[in-house]
Amino acid sequence: MRTAIALLVLPLLAACQSPNPYQAESLPMPPAPPGAASTFDHSAYPAAQRDYGRYRSWSWLDGRAPGGEQLAESVSAGLDQYGLRPALQGPGDLLVRARISQETRQRQYYDDVGGYYGAGSRWDRHYGAWGSVPIVRTYEQKVAVVRIELIDPRDRQVVWSGSGEAIAGKDQSAQAEAMRVAIRAALDGYPPY
Repeated sequence: MRTAIALLVLPLLAACQSPNPYQAESLPMPPAPPGAASTFDHSAYPAAQRDYGRYRSWSWLDGRAPGGEQLAESVSAGLDQYGLRPALQGPGDLLVRARISQETRQRQYYDDVGGYYGAGSRWDRHYGAWGSVPIVRTYEQKVAVVRIELIDPRDRQVVWSGSGEAIAGKDQSAQAEAMRVAIRAALDGYPPY
């Protein structure tokens, strides 16, 4: 048996001792295409940092306030908290787009219900059993979602965007308060540092 294994292994070992037929070599790089020297690839470099300190005024995108006077006033008040004032003449340093929608969210409530069965209490050393059953309740909730985008008018690029949500109220005053809370949450991260 050992002789048979040795006869199988010896040719394999002999094959490992043969020289490598592959040789390491490199070819020169091909020349660049003719238009490569004149084109600039913007995607190869990170975007330049924006100076958010130069943004002082704003106006609505395309000169139109979002639907609903209350939304426009609340967004204006929210931007005012961050030092952004409405432009008096012409387009501002930022163009603003805002929209509100009512969406449904599914929430879960976890409750751990348990009981003891037997003689004595669960703390005594009597016979019995303690058990608990997790109960997960799912319910739907209406929320007001506000999305705000700030656009640089020079290159028409979105320089900042945020969204916030709050539980929608049942009457008008509660809905107005939910909208204000959602706007505060949407503008919470401005300006990014």
